This record gives sequence, C-alpha cells and structure tokens, in this order.
Amino acid sequence: MFERIAIINRGEPARRLIHAAQELTVERGEPIRTIALHTHAERRAAFVREADESVVIGGPGNPYLNFGELERALCESRADAAWVGWGFVAEDPAFVELCERLGVVFVGPPPDVMRRLGDKIAAKLLAEKVGVAVAPWSGGPVQSIDDALRHAADIGYPLMIKATAGGGGRGIRMVASDEQLATAFERARDEARRSFGDPTVLMERVVTGARHVEVQVIADHHGNAWALGVRDCSIQRRNQKLIEESASPALAPDQARELAASALRLVAAAGYRNAGTVEFLYEPRGRTFAFLEVNTRLQVEHPVTESTCGVDLVKLQLLVAAGGSLEGDAPSERGHAIEARLNAEDPQRGFAPAPGVLQRLRFPSGPGIRVDTGFVEGDIIPSDYDSMIAKIVAWGSDRSEARSRLRRALTETSVVVAGGATNRAFLVHLLDRPEVVAGTADTGWLDRLATSDDFLPDRHGDIALIAAGIDAHDSEEAIEREGFYASARRGRPAASGEMDRMLELRHRGAAYRLAVARLGPDRYRVRVGGAVLDVQLEHLSRFERRVALAGTTHRVVLAASGPDQLVEVDGVAHHVSRDEDGLVRAPSPALVVAIAVAAGDEVETGDP
Repeated sequence: MFERIAIINRGEPARRLIHAAQELTVERGEPIRTIALHTHAERRAAFVREADESVVIGGPGNPYLNFGELERALCESRADAAWVGWGFVAEDPAFVELCERLGVVFVGPPPDVMRRLGDKIAAKLLAEKVGVAVAPWSGGPVQSIDDALRHAADIGYPLMIKATAGGGGRGIRMVASDEQLATAFERARDEARRSFGDPTVLMERVVTGARHVEVQVIADHHGNAWALGVRDCSIQRRNQKLIEESASPALAPDQARELAASALRLVAAAGYRNAGTVEFLYEPRGRTFAFLEVNTRLQVEHPVTESTCGVDLVKLQLLVAAGGSLEGDAPSERGHAIEARLNAEDPQRGFAPAPGVLQRLRFPSGPGIRVDTGFVEGDIIPSDYDSMIAKIVAWGSDRSEARSRLRRALTETSVVVAGGATNRAFLVHLLDRPEVVAGTADTGWLDRLATSDDFLPDRHGDIALIAAGIDAHDSEEAIEREGFYASARRGRPAASGEMDRMLELRHRGAAYRLAVARLGPDRYRVRVGGAVLDVQLEHLSRFERRVALAGTTHRVVLAASGPDQLVEVDGVAHHVSRDEDGLVRAPSPALVVAIAVAAGDEVETGDP
C-alpha cells in the first residue's frame, strides 16, 4: 500500500480520501500520510486541517488545472500516489502521463484507456464493436453546420449536440428543429472550447421519456472486474443530477443483470483498470437501452452504491492501484439507498448560485443516514467552485424506507448561508412529489416541472410575512433601545411613544403594509389588510422561531441578508424583502455586460 498520497482535489472529495486513508492505516497497521494540495485562500479549510500535510498551489487561472503548479506540488509532496476523485484533472490523460513521468502512481485508469473511453465518439465506436446498443448518432465528429443539417436529417428530431470531451452538463444543447440547429451547434462548440479546450461535438437522437441508469464498475490489473449494481440518476435539472438512487426502480432484476454484463464487456474490451461508470439511457416503453458514455473516474453519487453493496470504493481504488486483486464475485446489493445533493443555490431565483458564509450547519443522524461534506460551520462557500454543500444519503430495507429516511434527514438538516440560500426545502418538496414517490420520473421531468405553476410550493406565505415583519420590528426596536440608552447616558433620555411600527414588505412581487406592536416578551399584535392578528413567537435559536397563530404552531427558520430575508415555514421557503422600490439587485456577483437604458429614457412594458 502507498505511504504518501497527494490529493488533487478539494472539499468533500478530499475529505473522502482522507477518511479512507485513516481507516486503512488502522486496518493494516501501516501509516498512510495524506497531502492536501490547496490554494492560499483554502489554508484553513476543513480538508486542509484534516490532512496530514499540505502544499499550497497558486499561479494564474485555476491552480487545480495548472499542470506546472501541480507538477511542482507533487515533487514537493514526495507522494508515491496521486488521487484525483472527481472533477478538475480526474479525466485528463495528460495529467496521468505527468504522474508517470514523475514516478507517481495515478489512482485511476491508464491514459490510453482514458482517452479511448473519455472521448464520447471513441467510446460509442467501441460500444458498437462489442455489441452494446447505442442510440442513432452522427457516427463521428460533426465539423460544420452543413454536416449538422445532413446528420439531423438522418437522426431525426429531437436530437442532442454534445461535446466529446468533459462532462458536468457543459457543451450540451438539445435541438427540436432545423431553425434551432445553427445557434445550438455554435453555442455547444463554444462552450466545449471554453470548458475543455476541445470544440469537437457529436450528435445523437434524444431518447424521450428515458431513464438515466449507470453501472458502477471496478477492475484490477489481473483481469478481474466487478459490476456493483445499477444506479438511477434520472432526476436532473439541465443535465445536472440532483437525486440518485440504487437500485433503479425502473429495472427488473434480469434487466439490471443484462446492463451489468454489457458494461463489463465494454470495460474488458477497453482494458480498463480502477473505478469507472458506464452510463445508459433506458426507454421504459420499449424496454430498450442505449449506451451513453463512460466516466473514467469515481462519480459524485458513488455513496448509494457503497450503501447497498457494503463496499468502500475509495479503498478499493487504492487497493487496485497498488496492485491488489478483486477476490471472488462482486458483492450483491442489499436494500435501497437514495442520495440528495444539498447545494448553495436559490430555487426561487432560477437556481442561481447563492454562496456565502455557513452561519449554521447542522446535519441529521439516525439509522441508515450518511452525510458526505467538505464544510463545517463558519466556512465560506466560495463562488469559484461547485455549489454543493453536502450529499445526504439514506439507506433502507426497501425504497419506501429509504425515501422516508431521506425526507426526515433533510427536514432535520439546518443550514443558513449568510447572503445566500440553499435548495434544502426544494429537495423536501421533490421527495413528496408523486413522480418521485412512485419512482417514475424521467430525465426531462424536472425541467418540465420547472415550467409548471406548481414548481415551487407557496404554502404559508402569510406566516412568512408575519414572521419577517416581527423580525424587522425587533430589529428597529433594538436600534431604538440603543438610542434610548445613549440619550439616557447623556442625561436626557428620549423615546418614541408610538406602539405600532409600520413596515412595508414585498413577497412574490406584491407589496404589503404591516403594523406590528409588541404586547409582551413573546407576544405581538399584527395589523395587515384590515385584519388584526395576535401572534406568539418563541425564539428557539439565532435563526429558529416557533410561531403560533390562530391555534396552529409553525416552525420557522429566518435568515436576513440586508433588506432581504429568506424565511422557511414548515419546510417551505419564501423570500421577503423590505420594500425598496426602484432598486434592482443581482442575486450573485457577476459581470455587467450591457445596460439597456440611460437616465431620461422612456420605457414601456416589455422593454428590456
């Protein structure tokens, strides 16, 4: 086993490797030291503190992609192995060759295999060669608009234009007609060039109503390979996975075995080694599969496979890279596991990234619950990297128990991002949707839902307004109290005699005027729209409240950011703001690329 492992990743993936190395050290009685590569800004991050050693990387651009910096850091670390996890250089064969030149073992597949399978065109050609079904496609790269039009006529609409390199939903465009083709083709190529340095794209037919299913594989250097179950990752938003589970509720056991056998044929033909994922689309009506691609790395969603198969894939990666063998048959699946990605993004604002400081972070516990995260309370979620805060995984004896445990775990999770937001309440809402309960959601379901009227729940908007109004009242009262104390110290105490405080709030585009008066330590009277409401509000913590109104009690989480307040009432999120007519606010830091009007211009409804 390796003695020194350099981690070319950050956050949760880095901690995942550190924990595996710590366990192996105890199990084997031989120390494995972990060396975290990190930027100067990350010097106090949780993964850096937990690693045995650390090396700072910098330079222009993203240091995790800077080969010069990575080479220097690997030499400085004196590592005998490099683990990359997922993202950054995880699927870059040039980095594998860099490691080989330095005499560092790369924990992953060889560079030639990575090139063969990481390139979507080469992978499809290999799949066809070994008898793995593929959807109708361009048969190779698409070089021009004329090529694209010709292939579209053969493939038919709707179709997908996809970058041959990379992943993560980048360089992908769906096209429904000839009129959309030219624009989508150029945008896909441009995004692929920016993201991966390679503008090459292919075209393939969209399998409508499809499920996204994938086989976890791992292979050693001695000809042994395991297929560890089939995951279902169909709940996606704009090609980004949000909820994953294992096993797939769409497949019968014989179909899962057929899919696993296809995946093993493909990786055997490629000479694959270490962990990887073979992805397919499954069309339930015709009960047909179409090969999608191979991810030549560990996937974000690997914990659901670990939970059902009882394995540690990171430990297996290290074992295989060190020359060990996979003994016996692959472990069989037991029970069911579902994972949700908790992200720093705002569903009410088009899922815009919403980074900030983690003012509160409390994760769930209990039977069958696992949480993988790269953060602790007080950390900053940077805007430069992925917005994921944590993966929350629930295992159960069957799918119903796993889903109920995950819902309970998400409800128990408490997270407040100063100046930002999370999708926690939205995930709870998704788990209650009938399509998720029944396990029938396809890959386009969430995007279709986003255009519907019931995409986001709107319950308890009145309670959110009242709680925000009382919070604003208390803030103004505290300022007035400090003013009173200050004037009293000067010998001339002065206080306002007004009982009610008038507050103007906005919620979902509508303006409301509230009059709030304190009747006691936890009692308030709120007047709004002619109604008079007596409210009991109990402060449970800095961010949590219990609000009792008209015989009903609600649990409220309230986080203020300037004039904006994010209010969750019984798990339903609302934005409430102090009325600021005439101000336009950006949801996150960005570059202003155009201003459509100048002072003095006249505009009409619908003008930009």
